[in-house]
Parts: sequence; C-alpha cells; structure tokens
Amino acid sequence: MTASKDVAPDGYAALLAELKARVRATQFRAARAANAEVLRLYWSIGRDILDRQAQSGWGSKVVTRLAEDLQREFPDQKGWSRSNLLYMRRVAEVWPVEDEFVHHVGGRLPWRHVTLLLDRLDTREERDWYAARAAEEGWTRGVLELQIRSRLRDSLGAAPTNFTAALESPDSDLAQQLVKDPYVFEHLALVARRDERAVEQALMDRLQETLLEFGRGMAFVGRQVRLSVPDDETGMVEEFYIDLLLFSFLQNRFVVVELKVGKFEPAHLGQLGTYVAIVDDQYRQPHMHAPTVGILLCTGKAGPTVRYALASSSAPLAVADYYGLPDDARAALPSAEELEAVIEDELEHRD
Repeated sequence: MTASKDVAPDGYAALLAELKARVRATQFRAARAANAEVLRLYWSIGRDILDRQAQSGWGSKVVTRLAEDLQREFPDQKGWSRSNLLYMRRVAEVWPVEDEFVHHVGGRLPWRHVTLLLDRLDTREERDWYAARAAEEGWTRGVLELQIRSRLRDSLGAAPTNFTAALESPDSDLAQQLVKDPYVFEHLALVARRDERAVEQALMDRLQETLLEFGRGMAFVGRQVRLSVPDDETGMVEEFYIDLLLFSFLQNRFVVVELKVGKFEPAHLGQLGTYVAIVDDQYRQPHMHAPTVGILLCTGKAGPTVRYALASSSAPLAVADYYGLPDDARAALPSAEELEAVIEDELEHRD
C-alpha cells in the first residue's frame, strides 16, 4: 500500500520547524543589518552638516535647503525633513565616533527610538544605558518612553533593603537588582487607594504590565497563595495568604510581594518576613534555588523607621513605594497590543 500524499514522511515536521526558525532568524538579521545601514547613513549626514557648519560657517538655513533638495530628489522616501536632518546632526554630536553609535545604538534600535533618546535625556551616559536596555528587552517606543518618564535607571536598586546583612555576597548584590523604588503601575491610576484588594485585582487584570514593571525574567506563580503551617503539639493548622508570589528565572529565586495601602508600618515587615521564611522552607529547593526575598509595596514610607525595621529582620526584605502615573503621562503608555507584541517577541527570542 502506498502512503497518502497528505501524510508527511518521518522527520518532516522537525525539518519544517527548523527551516521556519532559520528563515525567521535570517529575516531578523537582515532587518537589523538594513537598519544599521540606514542609521550609518544618518550619522554620516549629521557629521557632514556639523563639519560644514564648523569649517565653512554654514548657517541653519542650509539645513532647510538640504531638506528641500533631498525631498525633491527622493520623493518616495521619508526621513528628509528639516527636523530629521537636525536629529542626524545631534546624533553626530552625541556620538562623535561612527562605530560607537552604529554598533551600540543605531544598529540595535529603530530611528524613532533614537530620536526619543535625544529628546528625553540629557547625557550620553543616560542615552547609552536606556538604549542598551531597550535593545536587550525589546521595548517598543511607548515602553521606552514610559521607562524614561518613570526614571527606571535611578529607581533600580534604590529600594531600602537588608540584603547585605541577610544574604551572602554576591547574592546580596543580585537580589538588590530585583528591586527598585518606586514601582510605577500606570494601570493603578484610576483605582481607589483605600481598598488593597481593588489594587491587587487591578494588578491581576493587567498582569503583563505588572510583570514588566517587576522586571525582565519575572514569572507569575500565584495570587493569594495559601501557606499552611501545622502545629506539631496541638495538631492545629495556621493559614496565611501571600498577595503575590513571583519567580525570577534569571536569578532562580522566589519573590514574595505584599501590598499595603497607606504608610509603612514596622508590623508589615514582620508579616512579610514570616511569609518569606515559610516560602523558603516549603517551596525553595536549597540545591536549586537562591534564597527567597520579599518586597513590601506601600504608598508612603519614612526612611529612619524603615531602616530600623529592616535591621531587626533576618529575612531578606525590601520596601518600596508604588503609584500610578498622572494623566499627563498616560499618553506615552503602550497599548495592550504593543505590550502583547513585547511579550511575544521576548518569548520568540528565547526560543
């Protein structure tokens, strides 16, 4: 009996999957190479404008004339406006060495990301930092705008913790990289702050944004996770519920998150420390996982009180503010579709 033409031979599915992956990888490399060449061209044009203005005393009107002539010569191409030529000039000013721009910024990001870096940031150091993070994590322009507005670079590792005392080095340094202060949950802007469960529900309703704010490589384990602690003497079982339990697969550790509406109270850390100890005992596998850490999110905290409370706890804990963005910042937020694209793109690149 001959096999049907519709039945694929052995190994066909695996070959097809491999070819699809190879085609996608080639398309990505080709698009990235093409982008790098365009950005190299833009840098060179900016460099030429800078040099002519410095050496020959050309004024700003020359840029207007160049834009008009280039638009006439290349009517089907975008990018030859006066404002875009001025961006090219600024690129050559900020990154005076071509390879530094093309290899570290221009070859890794779309042009509109680059113009955003120029508009929103003041120093080369800041621009390089956000460019690297945007390239590594696949941020859309909207996400990049949000991270700049929320001052991600300044907030990372800024939350007060006791990690240095509670964890051995270099694990304490790694754990510090997991926390920031403040956390900006823009989707909480319209949530009534008097109800912790409403805030928690808002976090769950928009889980993608929540995980993005907690950082790359953070996975959701559960909400209101029940912890049962039996008493050997009485036989009674005491139960606790964790607001959010996350897992950092980049650091291979559980992260316990507790939400509190209102100002910090030392008792909050006592509760969180208990949860961390239970998770460490019941969930963590010491030969596989780094020590569990806890993050307390509150809407106000007093520095000295936080430091004293942290010093009295043996569990590795952090305390950070959280809030939603004001209305005037919401225009820069990515859409749900853009956020989904970020997640899908990140997963695809991991494969």
